[in-house]
Amino acid sequence: MYLKDEELKELIIRSQQGDHEAKDRIVNSNLRLVWSVVQRFINRGYEPDDLFQIGSIGLIKAIDKFDLSYDVKFSTYAVPMIIGEIQRFIRDDGSVKVSRSIKELSQKIKKTKDHLSKTLSRTPKISEIAEALSVATEEVVFALEANRQPKSIYETVFENDGDPIYLMDQITNTDEDKWFDKIALAEAIKELPERERLIIYLRYFKDKTQTEVAERLGISQVQVSRLEKKILCYIKEQIS
Repeated sequence: MYLKDEELKELIIRSQQGDHEAKDRIVNSNLRLVWSVVQRFINRGYEPDDLFQIGSIGLIKAIDKFDLSYDVKFSTYAVPMIIGEIQRFIRDDGSVKVSRSIKELSQKIKKTKDHLSKTLSRTPKISEIAEALSVATEEVVFALEANRQPKSIYETVFENDGDPIYLMDQITNTDEDKWFDKIALAEAIKELPERERLIIYLRYFKDKTQTEVAERLGISQVQVSRLEKKILCYIKEQIS
């Protein structure tokens, strides 16, 4: 059952307001999307139906957390959420193995991104990379997310003369003493919606600029700046 953009937006609004029937319609219209992601995890010792159920949880989370104020296709947002749920499920039993075809696509994406960056004099959008490779946007998103290794909140962001700087060291106020406890910070970040956690991850784990984060999310740098400030204020309030 295909939903037009306006109809999908209306259903998402209703679903986020507690309309279970609207949520069911969105889920039913995106079952093929879940199955398309599940196919990438076949032959890893898990029943396809089990992976489908886990992927469906990711789809439901995407429905609940999707922000309609951003100019991003729902499917583009939902795919990483579905992948994330399946990856977490598999990681409970062992590491996630990425297929050779996905690795090859990732290499092509990297080369294409580098080429387009030079040609366009800017970071290309995911849709532009997908068009250049003649693949679906969701395929590009999947390849990027499937090859992304899980990171620790204690990962070193920068190291100067043997003195490492962690995420914990970067989110501070103007006082000499840190205003948070490490455990409390980890719990506060865990409670953030998927998009906000991604912003924190890209900005403080991967040391990406706000412009680079904006390109990744398909929004403006100004929006990233506002979101980042809002997130940091929220974290501070949660652990103060």
